[in-house]
Amino acid sequence: MSILQPVDWENMACLAGPLRVLSSSFVVMLVGFGAPAGAEDATPPVERTIKSLANKDTRIGVFINVLPDCTSGPLPTIRLVNAPASGKVTVKPAKVKATNYKACLALEVPAYVAFYRSQPDFIGDDLVTIEVKYAGGRTEIQKITVNVAGPGAQQKI
Repeated sequence: MSILQPVDWENMACLAGPLRVLSSSFVVMLVGFGAPAGAEDATPPVERTIKSLANKDTRIGVFINVLPDCTSGPLPTIRLVNAPASGKVTVKPAKVKATNYKACLALEVPAYVAFYRSQPDFIGDDLVTIEVKYAGGRTEIQKITVNVAGPGAQQKI
C-alpha cells in the first residue's frame, strides 16, 4: 500500500530541470511512501494559488507515485469536481526523471500533469477543484485559484 503526500516543488531542485519544459508555473508534486491504513481517512483540502497568463497553458499539478524501492506505484485517478468558469483543465501523461531523491539515486517514473488554460480575453481569478483518488482509498480535494493576468503584467528584468 502506498500513500501520497504533497511536496513543495520549489524545494525540489533535483526534479526542476526535467519539468521546466512543460511550463514555468508552480507545481505541487505528490510522492508516495508506505503508511498505515488509518492515515488515509482524514485529509484536509489542499488550497493553493497559481499565476497564469491569459490563453496560455499553465501547469497546475504533477502527480506521481514513487515507492520506497524507487519504482512507480499506481498513478492516482484525477477527476474535475468544479470546472473553471473562464477556462479549461487538461491532464496529460508524462515521465519524470530525478536524481538523488530521498533514497533513490536515479529514477524515471510515469506521471500525470494537469494544465489550466483561460479563455483568450479573461483576466482575473478562476477557481478549479480537482479530486485525486490514490491507491489504498485515500481521496484528496485540491482547490486551486488561478490568477490570470494580461500580457503586460509580466515581471520586467
